[in-house]
Amino acid sequence: MILRKLCSISENKAPLELVNLPDPIPSEEEILIRVSACGVCHTELDEIEGRTPPHTLPVVLGHQVVGTVEKTGGNSRAFTIGDRVGIGWIHSSCGKCKFCLNGNENLCHEFKATGRDVNGGYAQYMVVPVHYAFRIPDTFSFSEAAPLLCAGAIGYRSLQLTGLQNGQNLGLTGFGASAHLVLQMSRHRFPESKVFVFARSEAERVFSKELGAVWAGAAEEASPEKLDCIIDTTPVWRPIVEALKNLETGGRLVINAIRKEEIDKDSLLQIDYPKHLWMEKEIKSVANVSRRDISEFLKLAAEISLKPETEEFALEDANQALVELKSKKIRGAKVLKMD
Repeated sequence: MILRKLCSISENKAPLELVNLPDPIPSEEEILIRVSACGVCHTELDEIEGRTPPHTLPVVLGHQVVGTVEKTGGNSRAFTIGDRVGIGWIHSSCGKCKFCLNGNENLCHEFKATGRDVNGGYAQYMVVPVHYAFRIPDTFSFSEAAPLLCAGAIGYRSLQLTGLQNGQNLGLTGFGASAHLVLQMSRHRFPESKVFVFARSEAERVFSKELGAVWAGAAEEASPEKLDCIIDTTPVWRPIVEALKNLETGGRLVINAIRKEEIDKDSLLQIDYPKHLWMEKEIKSVANVSRRDISEFLKLAAEISLKPETEEFALEDANQALVELKSKKIRGAKVLKMD
């Protein structure tokens, strides 16, 4: 399913086109993967609508990719044919800069993203550098594993960046693919911490309580307790402004988003310094994911049997999945199945 041109999904309900392409050929340092499933991420909306546009068009989207190794390059000895592997948002980095050498490839200035800078997983086959492929634990089906590669990994990095300590209160704004995994992670890692959820729909609020949230309300509501850390997983600005009201003195708000759907100047201008930021409150962004994030998170997910809620679509129904994502019809994560 290829994207030929940028457009608004609200105006164009079928931005992707089903085509036949030649099977990619792996280089010496790459592996060829037969894709079994690929998660559908909000970042695909950002790519299609031009907030983080592909470097070249046409392009195959998709960066939550799982499948089996079909062929290996001459120097790709880490995997053998038939191995179950996954690919995340990080496709490659320079490997030489201070960020890469410190394990923070996500900050590399030559960072390349799967499905944006190179062809991704909305396809039957794709190639990836061997060092950016990850073994998938046997405990997960392909559909279960797909959201772990981005929604889970970026959620893991976000939770790390909060600096949350066991017993402190955590807030989650938005409750889609990433947040529903963060909630499960936090309950395992910080069992004495309470999780408060801000979600736009009653269905999402009910879902969050099913997974262990102690309270759930709308974005503009005040939480019953102040929150030491908040992770924002929404595509818009307003929830950030509202969340800052609930942040405890010295607390940190982590924004888990590559782009926001719009620059809401009205919302930003309503940030009041004494009310929202004073008393050493912090706002921190999350930029991409590193290889370490994905490998550590996959290990953790297997240990705690973390299971994402998924909704499956056929590859040719990718446009339907994207339209539903745009219209906020979400419970857990949407996944394309290729088999």
